[in-house]
This record gives sequence, structure tokens and C-alpha cells, in this order.
Amino acid sequence: MKLLKSTATVGSATILSRILGFVRDVVLARIFGASGETDAFFLAFRIPNFMRRLFAEGSFSLAFVPVLSEYKTRGDHEALRDLIDHVTGTLAAILLVFTAVGIFAAPLVLSIFAPGWLAQERPEFYLSVDMLRITFPYILLISLTALAGGILNTFERFLIPALTPVLLNISMISAALLLAGRLSEPVTALAWGVLVAGVAQLLLQVPALMRLGLVPRPRWGWKHSGVRRIIKLMIPTLFGSSVAQVNLLVDSIIATFLVSGSVSWLYYSDRLLEFPLGVFGIALATVILPSLSQKHAAASTAEFSDTLDWAMRLAVVITIPAAVGLAVLAEPILITLFHYDAFDIEDVRMSAVSLLAYSVGLPAFIAVKVLAPGYYARQDTKTPVKIAIVAMGSNMALNVLFVVMLLNNEFEGPHAGLALASSVAAYLNALLLYRGLRKRRVYIPGPGWTRLWIAVITACAVMGAILIFWSRDSAVWLHPDVYMRVRNLALTISFGVLVFIFTGTVMGLKKHHLLRGAN
Repeated sequence: MKLLKSTATVGSATILSRILGFVRDVVLARIFGASGETDAFFLAFRIPNFMRRLFAEGSFSLAFVPVLSEYKTRGDHEALRDLIDHVTGTLAAILLVFTAVGIFAAPLVLSIFAPGWLAQERPEFYLSVDMLRITFPYILLISLTALAGGILNTFERFLIPALTPVLLNISMISAALLLAGRLSEPVTALAWGVLVAGVAQLLLQVPALMRLGLVPRPRWGWKHSGVRRIIKLMIPTLFGSSVAQVNLLVDSIIATFLVSGSVSWLYYSDRLLEFPLGVFGIALATVILPSLSQKHAAASTAEFSDTLDWAMRLAVVITIPAAVGLAVLAEPILITLFHYDAFDIEDVRMSAVSLLAYSVGLPAFIAVKVLAPGYYARQDTKTPVKIAIVAMGSNMALNVLFVVMLLNNEFEGPHAGLALASSVAAYLNALLLYRGLRKRRVYIPGPGWTRLWIAVITACAVMGAILIFWSRDSAVWLHPDVYMRVRNLALTISFGVLVFIFTGTVMGLKKHHLLRGAN
């Protein structure tokens, strides 16, 4: 029950962040639409955002938290502080150099991530270079924020780190509304919003660290034993922790060879996918990693397996109906949130096809978030990296295959092939992670899974059929009144949730099926 409450805390804070994220995207869609300029910003933002998830929330956090948890379990407060001080100093020094190089070499960096724009000498390339120089320091700021968040999560202070993304949304909304009209190139206001948000997110962590008496005193510590262990663990997790992000970035690279708007269409559909992924997947991963690390340090193998089993059950019950809902209601959701002013109905249609393809992979994306900590908590980083390489290679091959197939068949939205490839690769990743944990008997599923699957699949089928019938009238969603659109969407989603709960309960889904191992 303790883990369930912690997950609810993180999930609630993440819901607030995602709601503000939707407000942010609605503002961006209304002011900027889906154009070459927005493509330029989204790529300039995606590069530091990708590196944030790869280094900060990805490899660094997954290496740092298990080692920090081990120091905490020993009970030596001075050794714990010493580790934090040396990790902070080393990380900050490396990132300062990395950030300086990134700003100076922005054209080279962007040529790697947008070769299509460079080859065609499109104006988006040069605009994106200017914005990348503004957004690149975000990597330094958010990585230090992730370090602080890792400390707080280890001490079960989940709320502040979970609320941190709210500041990014507030900053970008403010920049769009208050600054864009004052600049010769309005879209660059968003880049400045990202930079300001990085400073604010880091400062938000400081009071909570002060209350724990763990505000870092940065010291260079390349030879510190704890730092070296973290670095050793980080190297393979650079691949293993962020396969989904690498796949999304590859999508963006290929999208630069497609028609203008493709990067933006993928961005908006990915943003909608990020809502359940962030609220449930990242919340679960955030909560179970410290718990699994401590259970591994205490050699509690049965409790370790029970915790993974609980997380997987919760993931199945939440993410499969969420995926069905996203697929069925793709166009209604996009119309309600984004179809205003510059974001026209063609943008809705093109974003909807990629959202449908992404939604297919939602259960797999979240399963990876749940299963990967089963390796990292045991400080096994080699196995996930091997699996990640297989999944990433498959994704790249499928990207080419699906896009070429769609282009040859003159499909209107070939960018959807990129989203579908990411989904298929995510299932391969999740399956291999699951098989590895079972093979090592680290994870032994508890009783009741057959009934759970039958109940969830039946409930999803009934819910999906009813939602298709309910939402078939497109005129309802194109109502000119924003309030009516939002009301209709809220009623439809609420009705779908009630149908799923009722059908699942009738089919034997009980509360106790989800509580085993939730401590």
C-alpha cells in the first residue's frame, strides 16, 4: 500500500504537469500552428530534451539512485554526504564543458539530427541552430535538477521532483503569450522560455534538500569510489534506459526528409502519448527503483519479485485501456485540444495517424519503464544494454521499411510509419527484458494473472466498441465553442472509464489483485 500511495503522489503531481503541458501545447498550436518555424523549435527543444532523458533522468538517475540507496542503507550520514558532494562536483564540471562545446558547435550538432534540412538548405536549419544555442544549457540545469531529485526520491520525498516539470510548462506558456510578439522571430521566445525554466526547476529543489541537510557542496571526485561506480554503471545505461527516446529522435531525423509539418505532427501525437506514459509509467519507475534497490541491498528476493509483480499488474490495468482510448479518440482529442487558429484540420488528421500508431505501443513503452529497474536496482546494466541494442537496430530497420512502404503506396501520412516502428521496437524491448528477469528467477509472477488478462481484455473490447459508437459524429467535436468541446471530451472519457471499471469488475477484476506487493 505504501508504494501505491507514493505512486499516487507522483502520478497526481504528474497529472498537474501534463494538464499544464496540454495548455502549453494548445497555446503553441493556436499561436504558431504546425509549420517550418515550429519544426525548427521542436527539434531545437528535442535535442536537449532527448539528452535530458538519456543522461539526467535516464542513465545518471538509474546509476545514481541504486548506489545512493546502498550508502543510505549503511546508515553512515557523512559517507552519504561525501558521495553527494563529489557526484555533484564531477557532474557539474563535465556538463559545463559539454554545454560550452554544444553551444559553440550547434550547427554541427544539428546537422547530425536534421540532415534532411541541411541537404536541402531549408531555412528551418538555420533558425533551429539559433534556438539550439539558447536551449542547450538546459542540459546542464536539468541534469543537476535530476541529481537533486534522485536524492529526494531516495529519501521518499517524491512530491517536489514530480512537480518540477510544471515550471517548464508555465515558463513556455508565459514566453509564448508575453514575449513572442516582441521578437522579430516570435518562435524564439519558446527557446528563452526553456532556458528560464531550467534555472527555476533547479532552484525549486534547494529548500527540500536544505530540510534534509543534504544541499551539495560540489567537489571534483573522479577518483572517488562511489563516483567511479556510478560512472561504470552509467556507460551501459546510456543505451538501456532511453531506447524509446533514441527511437523518437531517429523518427525526427527521418521526418526532416518528409514534408514540412512532419516533425510537428509527430511532436503533438507524442505529447498525447506522454500523458499516460508520464503519469503512470514514469511515476511507477520513479517509485519502484528506490524500493527495489533497497530490497536488493537487504537481499529480500521475494519482496523484490512481489514489487515488480505489483507494478506490472498496475501497468496492465491502466495502460491497455489508455491505449485503446487514445486510438479510438485520436481525432476528437486532437480537435478538442489543438484545432484552433493556425492548427488546421489537416494538422489534426496527420497528427491523428501518428497518434494511432504510437498508442499501439503504449503498453510496451510503460512495460519497459517498469521492467528495466528490475535490472538497474540489482546494478546489472549489461543485460539491458544488449537488449537495447537489439531493439534500437530493429527500430531503425522498421523505420525505413514502414516509411518506404507507405510512400510507395502513396499514403498521406508516411510519418506514421516512424511511430509504428517505435511501437513495434518497444514490444521487442519489453519482451526481452521480461524474459531475462524470468530466466534469472528475479521476477516470478504471482497467482491471478489469467483472470486479470481476461478481465482487462474483455473490458477494453467493450469500452472500445462503445466509444467508437459514441464518438462517430465528427460534428460534435468541431463545435465552435471551446467549452462544449472540452465538456464532450471529458464526458466521453469519463463514460469510457466507467464502462471499463464496470465490465472489469463483472469479469472478476478485484482490488486485491492490484495490492499484492504494494508495500
